[in-house]
Amino acid sequence: MRAGDIKSESFSGKEVTIRGWVHRLRKQKERAFILLRDDRGGVIQCVFPADRVASLTIESSIEVTGTVSRDERAPEGGYEIKGEQLKVYNVAAEYPIGEYQSDELLLDKRHLALRTRRMIAIAKIRASVLHFGRSWFVENGWMEVTAPTIVKGAVEGGSTLFKLRYFDQDAYLSQSAQLYLEAMIFSLGPVWSLTPSFRAEKSRTVRHLAEFSHLEAEAPWVALEDILKAEEQLVSYVIQSTVKERAEELALLKRDVSELKKVEPPFERLPYGRAIETLRSRGFQVTEDSGKRRDIQFGDDLSIDSERELTKDADRPVFVVGYPIAVKPFYVKEDPEHPGVGLTADMLAPRGFGEITSGGQREDDINSIINRMRKEGLDPAAYEWYLDLRRYGSVPHGGFGLGIERLVRWIANVEDIKDTVLFPRTMSRVEP
Repeated sequence: MRAGDIKSESFSGKEVTIRGWVHRLRKQKERAFILLRDDRGGVIQCVFPADRVASLTIESSIEVTGTVSRDERAPEGGYEIKGEQLKVYNVAAEYPIGEYQSDELLLDKRHLALRTRRMIAIAKIRASVLHFGRSWFVENGWMEVTAPTIVKGAVEGGSTLFKLRYFDQDAYLSQSAQLYLEAMIFSLGPVWSLTPSFRAEKSRTVRHLAEFSHLEAEAPWVALEDILKAEEQLVSYVIQSTVKERAEELALLKRDVSELKKVEPPFERLPYGRAIETLRSRGFQVTEDSGKRRDIQFGDDLSIDSERELTKDADRPVFVVGYPIAVKPFYVKEDPEHPGVGLTADMLAPRGFGEITSGGQREDDINSIINRMRKEGLDPAAYEWYLDLRRYGSVPHGGFGLGIERLVRWIANVEDIKDTVLFPRTMSRVEP
């Protein structure tokens, strides 16, 4: 039995037993008030004679038996338990996390910080995002598959690979399941996966992780617009369903859901060229490797800052479409009607939250993709199995990848992406 079940008129006057932890403890001369937290983060007030709980401390684990009583003064819903029996499983040592703590301490003690109501709320929102993401794919006829996470080649560039020794040869942690999903479409049709991806990016921004949950999808016989429609339908479904299921958690986080409720297809398609024009009209500048500042220009990739500038006043996601092929990976298909332009798009979340999906058509011509590999300094011989997909029955196909943590960050309105995952991995943190 949990706190949420008990807090209803149907339980008023009835005896109940509930287990949990001492979330808050207030002792008076005659009485003590325990805010008990159950194993799903729900809380309910329990009232005992002060001498019965003298030994209890914050995070002590207990079992309470008592009578449910309606009391408007009781926090968290106006119900409390008049305690009759108390079983103590463990009296906790002095708890190292107080009301106000530094971010670093909360990360060092992440295994304990997960018990805070804020972290519990975010974890529940994340669980709903995962659940409804899977539901959308199942309901729309996509098949779930599993790709390896130990690989031999790069998908997003060799500089961000995590290298490891695999028996007697070198291997890497996967940056993306995409290449393997492409292989599966020839026998399983539209497929999707949810796997960890790893990027050795030396970045300390609020939206980068070294390990993240990557929801990816690929389908045969599709064009760019087909992929964009799938993305906007998926994201809209996940958001609307999560807002309904997690209203209590979003309220606890003080998240205004009015804008989230507006998220529905179609999303704006913003041509890359027009995006650059908009940024130039606002005087947006980029910093070159030399440290020199200059106005952004056609051919520059979009950055965290430029994405924030583009979407700071938006209330719904927007697709930036038609990036220069030169700033995209080797597998992106070039638009035959517009040389130099890739058939690709990034979905940017509103209010400056930035890119949450990236996708498009894949290059299906073997000669074109080999040329792209060589231009990027890749050895085609290292991708022989992938090139076979172009030799034997190649078809127009495409797909996308979605970062779960980035989507949760936007939905929950969380500043730092580290708070969207239970145990974050960054360039400076590998424990707990």
